[in-house]
Amino acid sequence: MDKAGWYTEEWADQGSAISLRVKDKVHDERSPYQHIEIYETETFGTLMTLDGLVMVTDRDNFVYHEMMSHPALFTHQAPRRVLIIGGGDCGTLREVLKHDEVEHVDQVELDERVTRVAERFFPELCAANDDPRAHLHFQDGIRWVADAEPGSYDIIIVDSTDPIGPAAGLFGQAFYADCHRALRADGIIVGQSESPLFHASLIKAMHEALRGANFLDVATVHFPQCTYPSGWWSATMARKDATLAGFREQACHERAFATRYYNAGIHQAAFACPEFLFKTLL
Repeated sequence: MDKAGWYTEEWADQGSAISLRVKDKVHDERSPYQHIEIYETETFGTLMTLDGLVMVTDRDNFVYHEMMSHPALFTHQAPRRVLIIGGGDCGTLREVLKHDEVEHVDQVELDERVTRVAERFFPELCAANDDPRAHLHFQDGIRWVADAEPGSYDIIIVDSTDPIGPAAGLFGQAFYADCHRALRADGIIVGQSESPLFHASLIKAMHEALRGANFLDVATVHFPQCTYPSGWWSATMARKDATLAGFREQACHERAFATRYYNAGIHQAAFACPEFLFKTLL
């Protein structure tokens, strides 16, 4: 936070930045893994940053958490067992557990302090942490997947930070191969894949790594995220032994829970690939 009361995250390689006017910094700690800071902003509510990068705000987190969960869950025909890698703020966990057919969720987050800080400052995101179907584990997600029994999960959600430091291994072919083994025959993996405008080469590398790990079908979904670099974000999804067709549209229309961004129209539109990215992925 500068002297004028602004939090600024610079995207130096893109010659741009985002700034949020801050009322106060309310928490500051260094966990064994990263620097965790909490701010109260004037217009975006509570803000969490990790190592100086925006992770979550009250105002716009719903878009990310809904798009990291519901497209995969409404594509799979019977999502009963789900694994979340990362997701320490627990917003994705909350969305997954809105699906009554889900019977068991393992969330594997490396840094327990992120979750404990989220429980204090983002209690609404952690509202499902005590759900009996939720099982929180604080350890290395890469190792968890490597040790998983074959066919353990219907869906794996990789809700990771940027592909640097400990998270870098969550974007590689070896990790995806372990996920392929840990998924059931019709299983789906989805992982956050950064900005199509700023990070198209990363998305291309993810597609290649997923196909290299023998996933049959790969696609990227798009959504706005105004506090992330460029304001345009994505998640890349792959299916083990089938295509990503088969959206359960009627189930989506008849869902028993409310959403703020995701719906059937958004689901279908989000898979449209911009021409520049289509050419990049060729």
